[in-house]
This record gives sequence, structure tokens and C-alpha cells, in this order.
Amino acid sequence: MTAFSRFTALAQSLPPTVPFVGPETQERARGEIFAARLGANESGFGPTPSVIKAIARETHVCWQYADPENHDLRAGLGAHLGLAPERVVVGEGIDGLLGLIVRLIVEPGAPVVTSLGAYPTFNFHVAGFGGRLVTVPYRDDHEDLDALLLAVRRENAPLVYLSNPDNPMGTWHSAEAVVAFAGALPETTLLALDEAYGETAPASAIPAIAELADMPNVLRFRTFSKAYGLAGQRVGYVFGVKETVAMFHRVRNHFGVNRLGQAAALAALEDQAWLAHVLAEVATSRARIAGIAESHGFAPIPSATNFVTIDCGRDAGYAKAILDGLVRRGVFIRMPGVAPLNRCIRISTGLEAELDIFEEKLAGVIAELG
Repeated sequence: MTAFSRFTALAQSLPPTVPFVGPETQERARGEIFAARLGANESGFGPTPSVIKAIARETHVCWQYADPENHDLRAGLGAHLGLAPERVVVGEGIDGLLGLIVRLIVEPGAPVVTSLGAYPTFNFHVAGFGGRLVTVPYRDDHEDLDALLLAVRRENAPLVYLSNPDNPMGTWHSAEAVVAFAGALPETTLLALDEAYGETAPASAIPAIAELADMPNVLRFRTFSKAYGLAGQRVGYVFGVKETVAMFHRVRNHFGVNRLGQAAALAALEDQAWLAHVLAEVATSRARIAGIAESHGFAPIPSATNFVTIDCGRDAGYAKAILDGLVRRGVFIRMPGVAPLNRCIRISTGLEAELDIFEEKLAGVIAELG
């Protein structure tokens, strides 16, 4: 049987792919649940207990639609950031918000600049709206700000993506360098600054709110999925100049963030003491992962995120063999997908019990590979 015939030419030209193969898909293929889930950069330390209470309070009214304006959460975020709520928009995680900004800016065939090997969901959205990706390679495992700027100018690109701290390498640029990069962009190029890992980064890596607040061509994307432990709730937010942010209201899914997600995110935001606890756990876990890597002669790359990227010291085939060996032994991890980054594997921070499993199984894999 053939498919319906009137899909757009663009849709028909796209490959049937998704940016990530989830652990659940792999578990179904294996017929077994992973013993250690260390590949999705979730927070195994969980959300604050007040989040669980907030979700419980909302369950009896989950038959009601959520507030389409996300009023209370936007007010809380505005107070947290020191910005008017009108300068904040809430959406279905950073992924959903990135899709909206691509939809708002990218015409079919328009050039969009990013780093080769950077967060693939952004690329997925660009392809889905017919944009033309222009990529520049990493330099010393960092996104290359100079090369990104040159590409933007050469292509007259309307949109450039930068993740700081970076996924998949965990590296970062200083706030000073990010502000300088933003200031050097043409006024006709919008910077999508992905700060998903901003909470786990050193303060010196994240520009103060005021440093970019008055630039109409800068939007800063953040999430509750990482340090706040709400990946399953899908709540992210973007902030910038009011007039730029207001464009999201023209295309966003007004009921996209559900009642439980809104309540959970607000409760998480209000418990900064729990966030501090999680950040301490992340730092301890990063050190443990780095130590495990070094015990095998590998080189952990300094990380400002809730994961550690490990340089396995050889080629992509060797890194993939380690990944496959761990997966066979019940440990879910990931690795960068593009050379030369794919000489590495990537391990999310997690509970001690899961890291114990990782340490044991990694030793077995290394012994098997010889």
C-alpha cells in the first residue's frame, strides 16, 4: 500500500530519522532493562520533594487544561531572572522552543550556522523547515567562536546556534567570550544561546542577565530537564528582549506545557537549596567518573555539565566498541556522532550505585577488547 500522495516535497525529501535512539527503544530490542541509565544527561538525583507534592496536588484537576499563558511560572521565572515576565516564554523543553525559533526565522534554503557535531535536535528542526545547515568543526573540543562568526558573515545567516556549556563535549567558553561573540554578530543574525547546562557551569561561564539583556538578536534558552530533575515533564524557557520574545506567541502551542509540568517547574524553581544539593552531587559524580576513566588510561575532558566526555585515546571504532560492550552489559551511555569527537564516550552523572555498575562493567569491556 502506498502512502498518502500530498505530503509536501520537503517532507518527502527528509530521511525517516530521529535525533536520538532512546534507552527505552534499546531496552525493547535487548529484552531487558538497563541496570545503569547514564546516557541521557538526566538527573538521577531527582527533583526536590516539593515537586512531588506539587504534582500530587494537581493530579485531581488534570482533567482541566493548563493555563495557556503559563502565568505563574513566567512570573516566578521573571522574579528569578530579574526580568519582566513579558520577556520570558515557556515551552515544551528547549527542544520545542528551538523548533519554534527555527520556524519563526528560517525560510526554505536559508543558511543556518552551527558546529559540526553539536546538539542534533537543532539540526533536525532546521532540516524540517527547509533550512540549509552550515557547520564549522570544533577546535580543541570546544565550539569555535571565531569560525562560527566567519561563517555567519560569509553566509549572511539569519540564525546561529551556540551551546554553552557544550553538548556533547561538556566544554565551555567564558562569559566574556560569549558576550564578545554576541556583540560581533550582525544585527540581522539571531543568536540561539543554549544554556541547558547553565546551572552546572562555573559562574564565570554564564553571562550576567544584564550583559545580553538589551540585545534584540540574542535569545537565551534554559530548561528544567537537567539540574532541576524534570526531564520527563518537558519544561523549558527562553528569555530576551520583550519584542523578540513576543514573536513566540504567534506560533507556540498554547497548551503545550501541561498542568503538572507548570506546577512542578515552579516548585523546583522555588527550592534553590535542593538545586545546590544536586549541584554538589553532580560535582562529586563528575570527579568519580573522571577517576574511573583515568584508571584505564583514558582522558576525561573537563566538564561544566552533568556528564563527562571521555577521550578513549584511539579511533571511533574503539569508542563504539566500548559503548556496545557496555550496552550489552546493561549500561546505557552515548557517544558523540561526528569525527573527531567520536573518539569519545559520554557518561552522565548519577547515583553511586549506578557508577559502581559502570565501573565494574567498563573494566570487563576493556579486558575483553584487550
